[in-house]
Amino acid sequence: MSTPNKMKSTAMTNFRWVMVALLFFATTINYMDRQVLSLTWKDFISQDFSWTDSQYGTITGFFSIFYAIACLFAGKFIDWLGTRKGYMWAIFIWSIGACLHAACGWAAIKFGNAFGLVITTASVYLFIFCRMVLALGESGNFPAAIKVTAEYFPKKDRAFATSIFNAGASVGALVAPATIPLLASRWGWEMAFIIIGALGFVWMLFWFLLYESPEKSRRVNTAELEYIHQDDAQEAAEAAASALEAKKEKSIPFFKCFTFRQTWAFICGKFFTDGVWWFFLFWAPAYFSDQYGYRSDSKEAIMLIFVLYLIVTVVSIGGGYLPKYFVEKKGMDPYPGRMKAMLIFAFFPLLALFAQPLGQYSAWFPAIIIGLAGAGHQAWSANLYSTIGDMFPKSTIGTITGVGTTMGGLASFMINKGAGMLFTKSAAMGSAFTFMGFEGKEAGYMIVFCICAVAYLIGWTVMKLLVPKYKPIQID
Repeated sequence: MSTPNKMKSTAMTNFRWVMVALLFFATTINYMDRQVLSLTWKDFISQDFSWTDSQYGTITGFFSIFYAIACLFAGKFIDWLGTRKGYMWAIFIWSIGACLHAACGWAAIKFGNAFGLVITTASVYLFIFCRMVLALGESGNFPAAIKVTAEYFPKKDRAFATSIFNAGASVGALVAPATIPLLASRWGWEMAFIIIGALGFVWMLFWFLLYESPEKSRRVNTAELEYIHQDDAQEAAEAAASALEAKKEKSIPFFKCFTFRQTWAFICGKFFTDGVWWFFLFWAPAYFSDQYGYRSDSKEAIMLIFVLYLIVTVVSIGGGYLPKYFVEKKGMDPYPGRMKAMLIFAFFPLLALFAQPLGQYSAWFPAIIIGLAGAGHQAWSANLYSTIGDMFPKSTIGTITGVGTTMGGLASFMINKGAGMLFTKSAAMGSAFTFMGFEGKEAGYMIVFCICAVAYLIGWTVMKLLVPKYKPIQID
């Protein structure tokens, strides 16, 4: 391949991995911003506002519903505005939203006095507003990241690239417990929101300086461009003839997307499983505080959460390699290879059934078990996202990602709001509330763990029934 705008070199550049690094750090920041509340509410914020589990569940639940609604349009917004500008706007908005949380303490007094509300109620409303802004921006992260992955990687490498940047979710959750509670303990919970929120503005600078489409980038040579476009000979030929113009594809109208079984397969995969990850993310610190008395800034809690997400991070990286192994070593097509890998990962969360029973002996058992279940989710999620690129044209990837993520957000609203209500009720009833030999709040946690355990096998079965064989969408 020869083009006047590309470096002539026999050695292939690897700039696509720089893009993965940017996506990884963006996702890390994304999850750190999301995690600040879960690591500060129980031991810091609730001391100021006297929140109950149900009120916290309301805040996290509404974050999920706002996120779900925003995701419905975020993908289309990214497709329309373009990857470069769309990602910039997304992280700018969520960083503003993250920093706004710091003003809720002062504003709760003013807001409560102005509208005749007690500070607790006023603070809940204000935090819901801040979570709305945060959700609006964060909804653009995965549609943009998946779009960048499709732009910079051939199909056989997308699951692996996705698993790397998707690991930012677990790394963000890994770094968060080691930093956020200490920030809150030393400088107050407000400063924790400001410092973590400001990281997004730093990322924006690197994105502005480094991102261009592979056809336009001076850092991508001809050999790498050929590698990126290996799945489509026509696309590679057009890129060789004119690196300044990417291949144009017809976009599927929004409502027509819902006429395809492939769309509903992705929707169901997200709906049945996303809430599990969000439950672990939002409630794990409170779980160790409730069940074992470990404050989030204690050495024990920091180590438990750190190890939990370390397991998630290390194990989930292999989630992208497994389908690559099936394709390259076993000769399978990408979609069947992904589905086989997803079935294997769907068994990991079954371990959650043992978290509460073994937790009677040591807090380390549920920490390790939740870590393995979370790793299964991350590996599952990386492959689930990649099925979109297998079946849909690039011009519609952002839209389908947004639609599926919307349903995942709705499921998260249900599990977080429901869990908060369940925990408040079970704690109030005490020994009168029982389930599988557990009483009170312990029984409440056992119920939610059971739901989380079977969710993935149900999701995989429904996906397989909807799309039993690989069938890409063809646009006339």
